Amino acid sequence: MKETIRISSSSAIVLVLFTLAFTGLMATTFFATKPAIDESIRAEKMQLIGEVLPESLYDNDLLADGINLPPVPALGLDDEPSIVFRARRDGAPVALVAEAAAPDGYSGQIKLLLAVGADGRLLAMRVTAHKETPGLGDYIDPKKDKNKAKPWIGQFDGKGLDQIAIAQWKVRKDGGVFDARVGATISARAITNASGRALAWIAAHRDQLFAQSAGTHFEE
Repeated sequence: MKETIRISSSSAIVLVLFTLAFTGLMATTFFATKPAIDESIRAEKMQLIGEVLPESLYDNDLLADGINLPPVPALGLDDEPSIVFRARRDGAPVALVAEAAAPDGYSGQIKLLLAVGADGRLLAMRVTAHKETPGLGDYIDPKKDKNKAKPWIGQFDGKGLDQIAIAQWKVRKDGGVFDARVGATISARAITNASGRALAWIAAHRDQLFAQSAGTHFEE
């Protein structure tokens, strides 16, 4: 009986020591690799942001100059908090970079990234995620758009509500001013409508968004 207890105790001690050693190894590995992982995530974010806002336009640390947004229905993010990043040059406002979404794509939600200039105009927009039909609706992504010289989504660049009223911020088929591709109007309609709503919200709140301290939570 005593021998059995001794063996069980020894096994338990070995198991505890193994668990501690394994936990320590995992912790060491995590802290050793975390800087590289963080840098990789940062580089990926900056690459994506660079598609809508060239780094040459600002000189601040963009990812450190953000405002936390609650779920904003006007951005299509009814249940998702997000972050809007502020670009500045010599301390002066340059642009706001924000996420948005079109909930009514042909195959579901289409996620967007927009850069809105300090003047309220849409500098550029990119689709960051979608499930549209390959070969038909995926032209919304300039990487897959066959018209490389003039991708469909580029028609929004530089446009603002001072030029195009929100009532006209639609595809031509709906009485607006933006083009759609034949056979894939639903995707174009969803993005066009969503970008108009997002642009209107960002433009209406840009002064407050630029004025708040970095890292704070926006309250409308």
